[in-house]
Amino acid sequence: MTNIPTGESEIAIFLGRESLLSIPVPGAIAVRYQKDDHDDKLDYFAISGGVIEVSGQAIKILVDEADSGEDIIEAESQAALERAINLRDSAKDQVELEKASQLVDRHQVRLKVAGLRRRHHR
Repeated sequence: MTNIPTGESEIAIFLGRESLLSIPVPGAIAVRYQKDDHDDKLDYFAISGGVIEVSGQAIKILVDEADSGEDIIEAESQAALERAINLRDSAKDQVELEKASQLVDRHQVRLKVAGLRRRHHR
């Protein structure tokens, strides 16, 4: 089972279900490999953009960027978020504002994934 953020809402995908093609939004993906796995066995990933394809017994998630919860260092992501907020607040034009806003979103998602992993892997 995989939980994936989409433009409409977060969706849960199970193998063996109907085919699906969708576009994920920046957010957190949770992956449960076995039906009986507890939440402490979930893997979390921070993603941005891409395509989701479900067909038969396969879930394919092709994303622009993915960071494993295991690789995210919370303190570094918090510092990066603060820098991105400062960039956004001091943006001089729409292009700078858009780039800084994307960085803010990216680091907020990374912090969310780090928090999910910390809570579920204690």
